Amino acid sequence: MAAVTLPLSYNLINRISRFHHCTSILRGSVIKTGSGSKSNCFINSIHSKYYCGTKMKSALVLIVDGSEEMEFTISADVLRRAGVAVTVAGVEGSNPVKCSRDVVIVPDTSLAEAVKKGPYDALVLPGGAGYVKFSASAEVGNALKEQEKAGRIVAAICAAPAVLKAHGIAKGKSLTSYPSVKEELVSDYKYSEDKVVIDGNLVTSRGPGTAFDFALALAEKLTDKENAEKVKKAMLL
Repeated sequence: MAAVTLPLSYNLINRISRFHHCTSILRGSVIKTGSGSKSNCFINSIHSKYYCGTKMKSALVLIVDGSEEMEFTISADVLRRAGVAVTVAGVEGSNPVKCSRDVVIVPDTSLAEAVKKGPYDALVLPGGAGYVKFSASAEVGNALKEQEKAGRIVAAICAAPAVLKAHGIAKGKSLTSYPSVKEELVSDYKYSEDKVVIDGNLVTSRGPGTAFDFALALAEKLTDKENAEKVKKAMLL
């Protein structure tokens, strides 16, 4: 069931939270108290746990013309199913983005605006031909450097690990990528051909066929293994 936002006041949320059975009543809903409120409460749509006073984990997923749509969509979708607050940011603005197979995605906001609302627990880069634009973007580089400096999660799939090299991120760590960019990476990283490679707060993967593995690994890292397994089971994987 997709999450929906309910226009509930802080006082009403407090009243709801007094009842132990509120999860069965409101399962599948996200309750937001608005910016600046005293509490951030939500109900995870997969496993019906009610969280109040706990900050929802967040992820910033970047997109640009030429991004690989499966890698983008699966990453964003699985994280949302896991109860992660996902923001989709267009590197070249908030206008619709045409992906590698002509699927059009409308970002939530621009990268410039998204970084003002950060930080985010994870920064996610899909692959596809658009990775060269990520590599050329000083704005993307600054966001990655800040993410790494703060010890937060950096995730890249397919050709996107080459973006990490372009901006000097995670040098010397273990990673993987789409085979076509392997030669760009072997001199600066410990290269692996595993489907998903996790080295500290760096998460990388190989391509469209490993996108679910990648997204579920991120979901586990941002939430917990039990939650990721329930998301996986609900998708019949």
